[in-house]
Amino acid sequence: MIRKTALALLLAAAGINAHAALSAGDIAFTSFNADEDSWAIVALKDISANTSVYFSDNEWNGSAWNDTNEHSLVWNSGAQTIAAGTVVSFLEIDASPDVISASIGTLSVAAGTGTNLGLSKSDETFYAFLGTSAAAPTTFLTAITTEANSALANTTNAGLTIGLNATALSNDADFGEYTATRAGLATFGAYAPLVFNNTNWTMAGSGEFTGQALNTTAFSVTAVPEPKNYAMFLAGLGLMGLIARRQSNR
Repeated sequence: MIRKTALALLLAAAGINAHAALSAGDIAFTSFNADEDSWAIVALKDISANTSVYFSDNEWNGSAWNDTNEHSLVWNSGAQTIAAGTVVSFLEIDASPDVISASIGTLSVAAGTGTNLGLSKSDETFYAFLGTSAAAPTTFLTAITTEANSALANTTNAGLTIGLNATALSNDADFGEYTATRAGLATFGAYAPLVFNNTNWTMAGSGEFTGQALNTTAFSVTAVPEPKNYAMFLAGLGLMGLIARRQSNR
């Protein structure tokens, strides 16, 4: 019993626990390419294996999608946990045939959605969300928008806030990418104010960006364990020491 308790404490201190469900701001867009119909996200917390995240460029009015012809995609994160700081890139070239892929996991057109594939450089809001299906969002995780006039409404309708857990690019942004630091902060959550702030993005309103490589450099932290983790770790070591002493005295 003592051994099991000690092991549980050591694992907890090391962060080996079940991962909580994603919530708003736990992922963030880091790239957006309307020419190539590609984008990238960073995980600001661990993403559990086989998590399904939907992406859609439809507009959410607060209770339903506005356009039945807009498409949605579903991403399965794969068989392994995706560690916080990982950048995942996605591609959905609207061509014949369509080219749809993800650098980690699998990306596919969600069942029951429209045929209007591809991303636009203007009047576009692109969401990432959880749900029971593409038609039934339960948690909007983040969004990126190029809609100058309606961007605020499209994000607030989804319970998101630009600068906090959503990003507003300039209108007619053909290409945009986060270009500030990806290393040196104490926690992954500390990157959120930087990534969601469009002043830390490089944006281009026109040009040809087909084939433009997205920056998939991972984010890293110089983390200091929380005091509670220190306490749990020391308690675990103490119990292991007690076990060792009992065995040596036998």
